[in-house]
Amino acid sequence: MLFLIGSIILTSYLTLSFKVVERLRINMFQTIVFNYVACVATGSFFMGYFPVNSTTFHQPWFKWALLMGASFITIFNMLGFTTQKIGVAIASVANKLSLVIPFVFSIYLYNEKAAVLKLLGIVLALVAVWLTMKQEKKPGVLIVSKWLLFLPVLLFIASGLLDTMVKYVEQTFLNEHNNNDYLITAFASAASIGLTLLLVLLVTGRQRFDYRAILAGFSIGIPNYFSIWCLLVVLKQYAGNSSAIMPINNMGIVLFSAVMAWILFKEKLSAINWVGIVLSLVAIALIAFG
Repeated sequence: MLFLIGSIILTSYLTLSFKVVERLRINMFQTIVFNYVACVATGSFFMGYFPVNSTTFHQPWFKWALLMGASFITIFNMLGFTTQKIGVAIASVANKLSLVIPFVFSIYLYNEKAAVLKLLGIVLALVAVWLTMKQEKKPGVLIVSKWLLFLPVLLFIASGLLDTMVKYVEQTFLNEHNNNDYLITAFASAASIGLTLLLVLLVTGRQRFDYRAILAGFSIGIPNYFSIWCLLVVLKQYAGNSSAIMPINNMGIVLFSAVMAWILFKEKLSAINWVGIVLSLVAIALIAFG
């Protein structure tokens, strides 16, 4: 339970931090790149050695680590952009509403049971998430451009597929001995892709280097590493019940992010938003104990 709470708090922190980056006008892409450099450094320090070497390329999970790294940096940029352009609540909802995708895959790929109460919990969770992010139309409020509305949809699909991939790799290739090796390799992949793209942007003059992004990146990267590490530990501890763990984790993140955005950034929650939060708690209980 402790690792689950850690995953919820640390992942919520990542979403909220993008709002801070925006307010300080720090380059978001550069921050994300250095975030993954920090993830590699943190993981290597935590393990006591850098696990990527010549033998890594021959591991059966290596190609999945590369794919996961590419997914990491892509989704993190999507999450950051959505947070800055649309808001913390909607970005968090779009990111974690994707719980439906790994839930379905867990049932069909791993033959996990889908009790009636769990299914009811999933349906209620979707309704609750929708109510939590529902915004009231008020005079004078800026209407988001139509093309920006595709961002939450893309974030939903990408996050769901990433969660599914994490579960598949964890079930198929990982154990307590290679968990961290895989994770750091994935982070190193994301960092390498990001640094390459950043170098191109700097050389072509499309961006100027923002030194503050290094500090911002490390302030995000260290919690980022431990958020994924906590999630992998939880999935391993509850290997036979991931269809419950992933929804609980995701709904907890949505709930915690919405409340903290309200407290820290004064993002207003209407009465219907609070109804959604209450329904979220009910849904979590149904999914966890159904």
